[in-house]
Amino acid sequence: MDPYTPESTPRQSATSGLKDYFLGATPLQKRLESVRKQISTLPTPPRRKIPQCSQLQEDVDPQKVAFLLHKQWTLYSLTPLYKFSYTNLKEYSRLLSAFIAAEKQKGLAVEVGEDFNIKVIFSTLVGMKGTQRDPEAFLVQILSKSQLPAQNREGKVLWTGWFCCIFGDSLLETVSEDFTCLPLFLANGAESNTAIIGTWFQKTFDCCFSPLAISAFNLSWMAAMWTACKMDHYLATTEFFWSVPCSPQSLDISYAIHPEDAKALWDSVHKTPGEVTQEEVDLFMDCLYSHFHRHFKIHLSATRLVRVSTSVASAHTDGKIKILCHKYLIGVLAYLTELAIFQVE
Repeated sequence: MDPYTPESTPRQSATSGLKDYFLGATPLQKRLESVRKQISTLPTPPRRKIPQCSQLQEDVDPQKVAFLLHKQWTLYSLTPLYKFSYTNLKEYSRLLSAFIAAEKQKGLAVEVGEDFNIKVIFSTLVGMKGTQRDPEAFLVQILSKSQLPAQNREGKVLWTGWFCCIFGDSLLETVSEDFTCLPLFLANGAESNTAIIGTWFQKTFDCCFSPLAISAFNLSWMAAMWTACKMDHYLATTEFFWSVPCSPQSLDISYAIHPEDAKALWDSVHKTPGEVTQEEVDLFMDCLYSHFHRHFKIHLSATRLVRVSTSVASAHTDGKIKILCHKYLIGVLAYLTELAIFQVE
């Protein structure tokens, strides 16, 4: 069934009304104050810093950053790599190339160094870290070999994956020096290639990959943190997607908000400079639910949030992410690293 998008209400009355409705003295505003008082009696809620641009990120090759943006990545958590060495990346490229060729040609003898029609490249992503203590991120690419002359033999990228650890102190403190902690793995390309490469890493470094899904709870946090980010200019509409279980097919509801209105709504509930709290996330989502119900008489709280999209990034509950803004790349990866570490532990 096609997604249900409530577009019958003009933006002038719906999205601009969103700002007026929540910033004025309304019954809902009184209700939110009541919620604040109730929550204030509970233990201090979790809080996280609003994503900021990392100074270390300035060392990252701009071309590599641009390559990572605007692609859909599938997320995985990864246990620490045993005896991994950054000085052996060239050797790893040769070994993985041979392994891929052997998997593609089961039953045929393949020797390391043979000239296959693919090429594997390992390369570091210098500066892609939250602190100096974080291990260096690295990129793995599978390229097709062109039939052109040697000087122009670099083919198209068939598959890409990268490993990183952003502000991973909680995991780094628990492992010995024999292990390299890169708990977040992002892949773009055919799942068959992801499976082959995952198998090679598991056999070579005694590690384990697990798909990293994103719960509705964490999607709400992402929506709040990304809305809170200051943008020089907005690249996309702020959108939320909910799934409604029904028979015979599920129904999807999409809710698009002008990003400036979404930011104004966030500013109306945000009380802790530089940080986002659980209370503020709950209030932000509650405002959206109430506004939607006021216009369309649908209780979104009875549905399941499955995707959020902002000018910073978009994320889906099935573990898909697309990062759109280079300024907040490290901030987005920091939260994903946190989720990956939680799953690994």
